[in-house]
Amino acid sequence: MVMDQGLQKLAAMTSGFQYDDFFTNQYSLNGRSPPAAVSSTMVAARDSSEDSEIFSDIALTYISRMLMEEDIDEKVNMYQQQAALRATEKPFYDILGQKYPYPPSPDQPPLYSNHYLESPDDSINSHHYANPQHGIGNNSNGVMDHRYTYDSVCYPHMQLRPVSVDSLSSTPSIGSSCGSLDYSTQSSASNVAEVAEEPQVSSGSWVSNLFVDSQPAWHFRKGVEEAKKFLPRDDKLVVDLEANGGSPYPVSKKKGSDRLNGNEIKTEEEGDHVSSGSRCRKNPNSEDLALQEGRSNKQSAVYSEEALRSDMFDLVLLCHKGMPRKGGVQVLREALQNETSKNLQSSQSGSGKGRGKKQNKKEVVDLRTLLIHCAQAVAADDCRTANELLKQIRNHSSPFGDGTQRLAQCFADGLQARLAGTGSQIYQSLVAKRTTATDILKAYQLYLAACPFKKITHFLSNQTILNVSEKASRVHIIDFGIYFGFQWPCLIQRLAARPGGPPKLRITGIDVPQPGFRPTERIEETGRRLADYAHGFGVPFDYNSISSKWETITVEDLKLDKDEVLIINCLYRFRNLVDETVVVDSPRNKVLNTIRKANPDVFIHGIVNGSYSAPFFVTRFREALFHFSALFDMLDTNVPREDAQRLLIERDLFGREALNVISCEGSERVERPETYKQWQVRNLRAGFEQLPLDPDIMERAKDRVKSNYHKDFVIDEDCRWLLQGWKGRIIYAVSTWRPKWS
Repeated sequence: MVMDQGLQKLAAMTSGFQYDDFFTNQYSLNGRSPPAAVSSTMVAARDSSEDSEIFSDIALTYISRMLMEEDIDEKVNMYQQQAALRATEKPFYDILGQKYPYPPSPDQPPLYSNHYLESPDDSINSHHYANPQHGIGNNSNGVMDHRYTYDSVCYPHMQLRPVSVDSLSSTPSIGSSCGSLDYSTQSSASNVAEVAEEPQVSSGSWVSNLFVDSQPAWHFRKGVEEAKKFLPRDDKLVVDLEANGGSPYPVSKKKGSDRLNGNEIKTEEEGDHVSSGSRCRKNPNSEDLALQEGRSNKQSAVYSEEALRSDMFDLVLLCHKGMPRKGGVQVLREALQNETSKNLQSSQSGSGKGRGKKQNKKEVVDLRTLLIHCAQAVAADDCRTANELLKQIRNHSSPFGDGTQRLAQCFADGLQARLAGTGSQIYQSLVAKRTTATDILKAYQLYLAACPFKKITHFLSNQTILNVSEKASRVHIIDFGIYFGFQWPCLIQRLAARPGGPPKLRITGIDVPQPGFRPTERIEETGRRLADYAHGFGVPFDYNSISSKWETITVEDLKLDKDEVLIINCLYRFRNLVDETVVVDSPRNKVLNTIRKANPDVFIHGIVNGSYSAPFFVTRFREALFHFSALFDMLDTNVPREDAQRLLIERDLFGREALNVISCEGSERVERPETYKQWQVRNLRAGFEQLPLDPDIMERAKDRVKSNYHKDFVIDEDCRWLLQGWKGRIIYAVSTWRPKWS
């Protein structure tokens, strides 16, 4: 076998030697001079290509040893990790009082032992690596020599240090488990251990650190020592087995909650076990970590089931005749009115007292004008001006200030997201945020107490259903956008009190799928809650849920029955369907055609009256500013500023809608309301005819608003639409329809 001269040099240099002085160094390291025959061989090897096989064999052997070294290191690390893991497990088995299942095996070499030395007689196989580029030593010929023990590679716990050449006297040997060009010594294994245990020399400290600091087992033991600091003390682990009936765990006596070390531990049922050594500690950084993750496209798979029905649900959703109940909507409304009137009087008296005193003048700015100018700068892609205006807006806005300041904070967030191009991602993360039905119910209760919009709409819808199904034995309600179904418990209660007995009620709940692992979780939970109410009031009930895009639903999916009185209800959710500016075949028209084909006895249609769906940004921004100004001002007038549920409404409902209007475009902009007159034209074009409003319903609705709510609320009728608003601005509208057949 002939080896190319360049390859010879490369292979020899890889091992740390020049090929022409390989044998010279080999003999000099052992303190001997090369024999004359060898010297002549070396000279002949330089000139003859036939003798290059010697060097090629040495180089190939060296390369093969280097390749084997990686596999050996993996085996060593495996033994170390297994032993370290078992050493860590043993204290926990002792704590639990269980027998350690892994006794030391005689076949397995102990951790940090020379498992390559099978017997004292095998000490000749202890290996040392010679590298002429590190360390300083003198051989017998006075030649500078540099040698290190290779035991730090084979045995990572040992410290690497230079070894004197005089202490090594052996014949050269090629072949070792540690790889590379090695030398076997005649020293015993104890001598190797003594060399390894000696402190390292400063000249080889950087090499030692390279091997010692990279030991995974050392870091693992360090982590175990740190973890032991958080384990309970030994006196906390004493368990009285006799007191617990022979069980090492105390048994809870009753359902409820116990206190342990100042922390509350919930027990679900009798017989649950709670370890006496356990402690319930809440991670103070859990909320911050959840915010930092920000993974909008990944939802948690943890499922926490809450109560379907509670006293609070009954208090808010059911009808209560007679005296108002404590905690009810009427009592909350009176409390809000009293508190807001006190705040108004205190602010007026405070301003009157301070007239004669010098007051610090505050800079007065028109936040609405600043917002419009900022929107114009954003539309013109003038980032510098937009950022300057945003900075000025944020200096004068606050999520805890008055209505105008909160509105400015909300719209500034939308403008900032549009500038950064992150509006869609932020909106999707807000939509994906899971809010429990109880939290929504609290905000819903505040909304009912502060304004009449929802209450009057549900009153008109339920009363219309009762009038249409007065003598029917079977009633089918299809609710587009059922959400949590807060409208229907009161209707179930009133159907149960109907003369002649309640009809058989069937509700089909339709909503878009939720993002995450359980897209139908909310709509199915709504069905279970309504079934519980129907069972409680003795109303025969059936529920069908459809979680899909509305435009993909067909008449066959609704499972219609000719013997049923069919009512289709859709309140304020048509605005989330895109119009003709996005898709030529508008989903709004598709859904209206599906409703017309279903041929309902009545179609109850509630809409958000808004004109902020224009394709031009500045025009849309200005209209949205006027619309949401009325909503924020309404809450500021009727709800105290520090109310937590008000913050939820402004942030999670109004703020989310405003963010979508401002920062999203195309199909991602799902907030696209139209005025009630535009909807009237669309419904007529789709083949519906409008029904007149019941005069009795209108009269009762007006009386409720005037007697229970602020005087600035507007309720009126126009073109057979029931209109609701604040300070002259129409915000919501409701009307009733049915298919027109010629």
